[in-house]
Amino acid sequence: MPEVQAQGKTFQCEAGTNLRQVLLQQGIALYNNRAALINCRGVGTCGTCVVQVEGAVSVQGWREQARLSLPPHSPTKARRLACQTQVLGSLRLTKYDGFWGEGDRPMWTPEG
Repeated sequence: MPEVQAQGKTFQCEAGTNLRQVLLQQGIALYNNRAALINCRGVGTCGTCVVQVEGAVSVQGWREQARLSLPPHSPTKARRLACQTQVLGSLRLTKYDGFWGEGDRPMWTPEG
């Protein structure tokens, strides 16, 4: 089973699991500030669940590619929408600042 490291926690999940769902189940602070209240609940349209991913995950679909190509996001940053990403192997995750997680300062890292 893949091992996921995020916000100082390490846990396992089944391969193919939706990344957003597993992070929320583990109590990981996936959303910054008020985005916790006004996100799209996993539809892939708001872009607030974006995280930097190191490890094996699914290929980006059209919805994720479209959302990450629009401001405030940038397709040049190696970030993924957790709600549109399936875990395929062990992962290390980092969440950045900004309402959408688009910033450059880490809010949390794999270690904490």
